[in-house]
Amino acid sequence: MSDEPEVLIVGSGPAGLTAATYLARFRRRVLVADGGAPRACWIPVSHNMPGFPQGITGDAILKRMTEQAEEYGAVIEAGRIEQLTRDGAGFVARLNGREMRVRAVLLATGVVDHHPDLPGVERAIERSLVRICPICDGFEAIDKAVAVIGNDDKGVREAAFLRTYSDRVTLIHVGPDEASIATDELGRLGIELIRAPIDNVRLEGDRVTALSWGGAFRTFDLVYSALGTSPNAGLAEGLDARTGEDGRLIVDPHQATSVKGLYAAGDVVRGLNQIAVASAEAAVAATAIHNALREADGWTVS
Repeated sequence: MSDEPEVLIVGSGPAGLTAATYLARFRRRVLVADGGAPRACWIPVSHNMPGFPQGITGDAILKRMTEQAEEYGAVIEAGRIEQLTRDGAGFVARLNGREMRVRAVLLATGVVDHHPDLPGVERAIERSLVRICPICDGFEAIDKAVAVIGNDDKGVREAAFLRTYSDRVTLIHVGPDEASIATDELGRLGIELIRAPIDNVRLEGDRVTALSWGGAFRTFDLVYSALGTSPNAGLAEGLDARTGEDGRLIVDPHQATSVKGLYAAGDVVRGLNQIAVASAEAAVAATAIHNALREADGWTVS
């Protein structure tokens, strides 16, 4: 049996690692290209990860999932896919200066967050000083003074979402002054609106205690960034895969893109950016890939 991989998984976050475990257990030769530092590694403690009632860190989630995939023979290699092209019924990928031919590809490349212009923001996110996912941890905002930093309607929607948990929500709009904001809706929901760029931040211990605009500080218990994301969909776009208005990949119910043999799962796909969702999509994609290869090899019954 050849040692060359049959399936290439691009991305080593929860989606990529879930798919690697499934495909390895399907006895497929799998290579995961680990581009480094998936978003999940920023999670200080996840309290909505199924099966962990006391919570679990992002690093621990990734460590467990990596060990599980490798237990069944998946190969995880550090490096970014430099090029991905079609080659007959399969694909040719370039990784770490060498080319490999694979029969199918799963993109689990995720998204890149647009961070607010705050000092040390990435470290602040790791420490939960600045948060990026109210669906993940809005529960921890109950009855707290919450600031949402936004520059478009996404900020309005996230501020409205957080009203489920607190009646002290402030939207700090840092976008253009002329940007249209649903002020009537904010007023109806009891959300304060501030239109001004943030010029200073005050940190104390384990939280952002105050934000300043125009030299005047205001104190908050929690700060959320609602500045959006950009999908890592360049490899798929190079193959002319269909994307939505937000740039994320459009897939069918089996997680197949518009390019035959190219699948996608996780945040790079249109939908809810959640670990549970990414893992579910990866399980669907991995099963579809395995069945497609079985059919191509004549191992299915019509």
